[in-house]
Amino acid sequence: MLIAIGSLAALGAALGTVLGVAARYLAVEEDPLEVELAALLPGAQCGQCGYVGCGQAAAALARGEAPVTLCTPGGKSVAEALSKRLGVKADLSDHEESVPQYAFVQEELCIGCLRCTNECTTDAIVGAPKQIHTVIRDNCHGCAKCFKICPTEAIKMCQVPVTLGDWRWNKPGAAALQ
Repeated sequence: MLIAIGSLAALGAALGTVLGVAARYLAVEEDPLEVELAALLPGAQCGQCGYVGCGQAAAALARGEAPVTLCTPGGKSVAEALSKRLGVKADLSDHEESVPQYAFVQEELCIGCLRCTNECTTDAIVGAPKQIHTVIRDNCHGCAKCFKICPTEAIKMCQVPVTLGDWRWNKPGAAALQ
């Protein structure tokens, strides 16, 4: 029995060493600008910007192929942070700031067609074929893809209620204090 345990331990150590060496020598270098830009994005992976996830959006920003205002969930603050980091001027005059939203299924209108569940990137919508669906509010990031595809208009977008946990005080400007 000790021989079996010892041989498995030696095999594990040898394979672990081989994997560690391979990881070091076969590592793919990442662009540090892409990593930094991805950290500035919200990480919702919602696809509202036209890219599959925030990593692809950061790569496009680093290459200069995308505008800094591409992230809808991030809003004005993310656009300002991206423009500051990239050293470009962002025109935010026509930018409309949106409030956080989540999808809500009106059960009396839902026919269970599964179009919304196929469109949801976070699996926030649960239901079965020809059954009423519902949304797990904590998983929904408010991309409104399900809202746009619903044939019966059973999905509506609701504003996330402000609670004590996420309430923020808008500090008065410096001009108001004088």
